[in-house]
Amino acid sequence: MSTSADEIVQDCLAVRIRLIGRTVTGLYDGALERHGVTIAQVNLLAALGKVGPCPPARLGEVLQLERSTVSRNLHLLLKQGWIEAAVSDAKGMREVVLTGAGRAKIESVMPEWRQAQEQAAQLLGAGVTAVREIAGGMGYPPGA
Repeated sequence: MSTSADEIVQDCLAVRIRLIGRTVTGLYDGALERHGVTIAQVNLLAALGKVGPCPPARLGEVLQLERSTVSRNLHLLLKQGWIEAAVSDAKGMREVVLTGAGRAKIESVMPEWRQAQEQAAQLLGAGVTAVREIAGGMGYPPGA
């Protein structure tokens, strides 16, 4: 006799996608560790480099991140000097911009990012195409 719990454990796509996501994130974070940056932070830097100076909310839209996640990571990037507040007021950063140090950070992580990218592609196999198509349907990458 199969229960509803059995069905969820056997068939749930959400848990499988989350497990895969954590594994892939771990590949990138492990590769980037010596640079003192996470893949989430590299993706924020890269998105900012792609879209140009913008409000933090725009980065949240591009990467589909919650406001608190964007804010927390942007503050870390600001402390490192990889971004700067182009416009700010008492309520916080209104517009952020990638600095030269931020562009240099992106360039410096590329060998390790490429290594993690290759490992992730090997892990996902034929699923890489599906991942790109699904993300494309969700509007990523920006400007595509």
